[in-house]
Amino acid sequence: MKTHHYIFLTAALFVILFYDQEPGLNLGILAIIYALLTLFKTPERNRTRTFLILFVTSILSGFAFAWFRDFPSLLAVVSSLLLLGYRSRNRKLKILFLIPVFIINSVTSVFRFFSFDAWLPKRNISVIWQKTLAFIIIPLLFISIFFGIYSVGSDHFAAVFRDYELDINIWQVLALSVLGFFIAFNYWNYAVERFIYKKNHLLDEDFQDADKIQKATYSFLDLNAERTSGVISFFCLNILLIFFIITYNYEQFYEVSKTPVQLSEETHERVNAVILSIIMAVLVIMFYFKAGFNFDPKAGFLKILAKIWIVLNAILVCSAALKNYEYIISYGYTYKRLGVFAFLLLALIGLALTFIKIQRKKRNAFLFNTMIWYFYGTILACSYVNWGGIIISQNMKRKDFAVSYHLEKINFSEKGLLKYADGKNDLKLKKKVLEKIKAEKSKTFLSKILYFETLKE
Repeated sequence: MKTHHYIFLTAALFVILFYDQEPGLNLGILAIIYALLTLFKTPERNRTRTFLILFVTSILSGFAFAWFRDFPSLLAVVSSLLLLGYRSRNRKLKILFLIPVFIINSVTSVFRFFSFDAWLPKRNISVIWQKTLAFIIIPLLFISIFFGIYSVGSDHFAAVFRDYELDINIWQVLALSVLGFFIAFNYWNYAVERFIYKKNHLLDEDFQDADKIQKATYSFLDLNAERTSGVISFFCLNILLIFFIITYNYEQFYEVSKTPVQLSEETHERVNAVILSIIMAVLVIMFYFKAGFNFDPKAGFLKILAKIWIVLNAILVCSAALKNYEYIISYGYTYKRLGVFAFLLLALIGLALTFIKIQRKKRNAFLFNTMIWYFYGTILACSYVNWGGIIISQNMKRKDFAVSYHLEKINFSEKGLLKYADGKNDLKLKKKVLEKIKAEKSKTFLSKILYFETLKE
């Protein structure tokens, strides 16, 4: 099949799957079809290991959305398909260019649509026009003329068509057609501008020979002064961080206990401070180790101090994680508290990659190119796992279990709530949960959420 076949096919599927439906099973089906067609369309040379992994994650993300239909699974579907389509066309182009490429294509899609030579077959345009004229336009013209003649000659003939009302929402079909075509056109027919290819080398992870030459970063600061500045800065920052870790842990673990509201506010403020500290730490290291100092034989002490600072920041992250765990033990699981662990884990990964960058003499682009895959992995983890089920399975063991909160705020908690209601013989709670399950099961097939189909009414 040619590009225009993929565009028209998937646009038509979009209309069929979403007409008069809510997003649910239909989007999962569409995502899986997109992934399979992409695999079929991708040439053998581009079917790299990364591409095949993305193909699998795209299929799994489609199932995840059909199962849960929540924001994380939607984010997983969109990011997986964008990455899959991007890698099917570009093996070597850096993944960080994905967002600008698709933004540019979305903006220019109207102009690219009218460049018919770029996406419609050149040799067959006249043939298509001839077939359209001969098989559709001319027969419709004759049918319309004779329909008018016959309607005038017979009231019963006219009544057959006059009294029949076509039960189709034309405006919805039109809107879905435009949206489906827009998505299909930009997915199958996107273009990478030449200037992006020219800038691709800026995100290479390894230094070139020209980068290894020892030279000062600024004209007003020679190399020795800059190196000494780095040593003094990291030495002072290490001393400062040691004192901060001591006071941070004292405030968290040894001060008088406070109310849950105060503890919650302080915990989030401190975690935010830790994450900001990690970001600044990585930026400072990127500043000093962007080029020459990676290969400077006199920068050994500077590297040691930078690595010590990374280790101290990792200790700070572990302290924040320990406090968050203590907070969970005291007051139960929530999405935000689990999210704190996710952010802290990403912070630890960022520090580990920074350590590797210094050790293996990598460019700063190494951090960005690698971290984006860890962010993608985090999105997949959030979409594939029923975190609501985990939260309620742990919290229902507590004496202060808040039933209304978990019923209204925690997604996909129905199975756990039914179990809790049976254990407590709470008929009112059981009735509410069963009503919600029944309402979800009553939706049309393509709008269903498969999770609720596994629950008994």
